Amino acid sequence: MLFSITYEKITPESAEDGEAAECGFLYEGVSFREAMEALRWSRGAYVEADSYPVKNPRWFTFYKTDEDFRTGEVTNLSLHLPESLTNATRARIARLIGCYGV
Repeated sequence: MLFSITYEKITPESAEDGEAAECGFLYEGVSFREAMEALRWSRGAYVEADSYPVKNPRWFTFYKTDEDFRTGEVTNLSLHLPESLTNATRARIARLIGCYGV
């Protein structure tokens, strides 16, 4: 089972257009342990699943994992789950990362 982490950087200018200034993959095809290690500094971020109520999430977004108060740029990270995970495992991951609505 391999996980991916994507990122999006939003600037005040890109937010006016409703778009991200930059986005892409931070990590592809990593183990759960590696994904959690990469997200370790995101603890305390607001975490939300791709749907509500959280029943069978496909990804989780960690909002404002990095914020530059000088420029107003904000970085959000998303943890993408493998399709092969069961609903129970997805729910356990949601609880583990502190997802809103679990």
